[in-house]
Amino acid sequence: MMRRRTFAFGTTAVATGLAIDAGAPGRWMQALARELDETEMASRNDRILVVVQWSGGNDGLNTVVPYRNELYAKARPKLKIDGSRVVKLNDELGLHPSLKSLDRLLESGRIAIVQGVGYPSPNRSHFESMDIWHSCSFKHERTGSGWLGRYLESTASSADTDAMGLHVGGEPLPMALVERSVQVPSIASMEQMRLKGVKGDREPSPGDSVDDPGLLGFVSTSAQAAMAASERLESALSSPDTSGEFPSTSLGEKLKIISRLILAGLGTRIYYVTLDGFDTHANQAEVHAGLLRQWSEAVSAFCQSMERGGQRDRVLVMTFSEFGRRVAENASLGTDHGAAAPMFFAGPAFASQIVGDLPRLDDLVDGDLKFHTDFREVYSEVIEQWLAGPASKILGPSFQRPNKPLPLFRV
Repeated sequence: MMRRRTFAFGTTAVATGLAIDAGAPGRWMQALARELDETEMASRNDRILVVVQWSGGNDGLNTVVPYRNELYAKARPKLKIDGSRVVKLNDELGLHPSLKSLDRLLESGRIAIVQGVGYPSPNRSHFESMDIWHSCSFKHERTGSGWLGRYLESTASSADTDAMGLHVGGEPLPMALVERSVQVPSIASMEQMRLKGVKGDREPSPGDSVDDPGLLGFVSTSAQAAMAASERLESALSSPDTSGEFPSTSLGEKLKIISRLILAGLGTRIYYVTLDGFDTHANQAEVHAGLLRQWSEAVSAFCQSMERGGQRDRVLVMTFSEFGRRVAENASLGTDHGAAAPMFFAGPAFASQIVGDLPRLDDLVDGDLKFHTDFREVYSEVIEQWLAGPASKILGPSFQRPNKPLPLFRV
């Protein structure tokens, strides 16, 4: 099978009409290689990332199920998912039956699962752990900015006419998108197109009570940017809806908005949504099944919309949760806060369907799975291989990227 780079080399040489100096083949080869790299970078600079946050701590073991593992069955006599019900990935692992909507994506190689994701000395507080995932730093290192905010800051251009990041939902703006020099709009619904935090159409004036003149200028600029973004979003959503059918759920509505904006040609690179309710300490089975069904149906509809619109190879959906759950079920037919868990990716064709092994069930730490893949390693691949951004600058000096990259993307 011809690889993309080989094909690009052959076609670009004809299309660009480069003058070939027979006496110096090395120079034109180098020039052509540079042009190919620039062409590939340009295509990667057009890619989109949609982040889905599972808030509450998703139970990874009942999401990606080791259905033949005796230790799993023993730890979960009532909560275990029987092998006859799972969506089988291989002879050892299967997906929760509520994820059957992903069948089409699985068959086409457009779902990837990174197993055993976490970080050193895991924190079991929802707020602290989520802050770690959002900021990519630990408490003593916090700078008040998020990894996606820093990415947007590092790639900002005066030529940008659309907001480069967008949060969809009624929650506060996620910390992941925060960076003082970056303005990220937040919209709650299709009907509420006036951005939260923009009150009226008046800009701040010198007579307003603001102690810091520099802050006044910043607020004024922010308000102008927010109003411009609001008008652009309204314009994009006023175009004909070609996104297709989406489930009438909270996540379905959010992803439908994003689909409409992408298909309308909005230049936004980062979208962020949240699905809450994963803190399943009691009576987990029904609640967890419903949440996974909502996620899989919404993501499946979104990916189908991107495919119909010719966008599936430039839009990546990344799903994560702040931590997993304990291996053993508790007395309330639920599971308590844990550590390592899987991350999900959907959209383009991936290099591998399953990345990494399931953490061992006979080698636990305080009843939790040991992580083997730092979530910042996953972010690094997303930043560099998908978004063509500077991972080292965004993730900071405290993160040392392994020499061997994750086999996730086909690049």
